[in-house]
Amino acid sequence: MLNGSRIVPVVVLDDASFAPDLADALAAGGIPCAEITLRTPAALKAIRAIAGRSDFAVGAGTVTTVAQVDAAVDAGATYLVSPGFDDAVAERAAARGVPLVPGIATATEIQRAVAAGLDHLKVFPAAAVGGPAALRAFAGPFPDVRFLPSGGVSAANAGEYLALPSVFAVSGSWMVPSAALSARDAETVRALSAEATAAIGVPAA
Repeated sequence: MLNGSRIVPVVVLDDASFAPDLADALAAGGIPCAEITLRTPAALKAIRAIAGRSDFAVGAGTVTTVAQVDAAVDAGATYLVSPGFDDAVAERAAARGVPLVPGIATATEIQRAVAAGLDHLKVFPAAAVGGPAALRAFAGPFPDVRFLPSGGVSAANAGEYLALPSVFAVSGSWMVPSAALSARDAETVRALSAEATAAIGVPAA
């Protein structure tokens, strides 16, 4: 789903033409994936511009409706990420055969997601719901669930999250800052990505 990456950049992109260079920079820094959030008019076009690459996995984020599931999958997204859990979104993603990582913040939401057949879940907002301590608590009653903490994850604490056996990856935007994206500054993205992967013991490409 993430092309082996343990870091998922959360990308808010206003200029779809920068998407291929962005993907190149992330991959060069050791992060062969990105979550393009459906928060801008350029998002679907950006996903299309990256989709189909064998060396890079592009997903769609902020997927909250069935229509967005279809639009993202049609654009070439190979995985979907939601801020919360919605039965209709989960059902449509399953019908389209694309992995969904829905957001959860409580044990009740985890149970609902598991009942829907999902075992890779986004903990959002991770810092606000208790950070690593909350994830350790969730792992007790849900030993087969794997988590993607997001929200408040940074270069400073990513390693602490990734040290937890229940965490399959972390997501954040510190390696894709808005200023760099606006300036089409691929080198800054590459450098920040390389720093991020080095910090967790993964060498850059």
